[in-house]
Amino acid sequence: KEQYYSEQHSSLINKAYQTLLNPLSRGLYLLELHGVKPAQETDCDGDSVFLTEIMEINEKLAEPKNEDILEEIETVIKVKQEELTKEVTAAFERDDLQEAKKLLAKMKYFANLEDKLKNKKIPS
Repeated sequence: KEQYYSEQHSSLINKAYQTLLNPLSRGLYLLELHGVKPAQETDCDGDSVFLTEIMEINEKLAEPKNEDILEEIETVIKVKQEELTKEVTAAFERDDLQEAKKLLAKMKYFANLEDKLKNKKIPS
């Protein structure tokens, strides 16, 4: 019985650690704790400048594999994720949950771009 409980608690601790480790999952969890509906990518549909930026990165990712372009995209994604992480932290600190939700929706877009980039970098 003790071993069973230990395994259950260990599993919960690992899940909690993984949730808190990543800024996106941590932010989504904080929204959930405050009773705010989860952030959806549609939450930033009104930001045409942002959506244009995402579209341009997607177009570059659709081009034939070019290491220089992939490195450039990787840098852009990393910088944007760091900026958004700082902004979402500030939004939570001032209890602006709706702003945090919009920023987390943007972070979801960049997480998806990061996944696409990783898949593109995998040798064929």
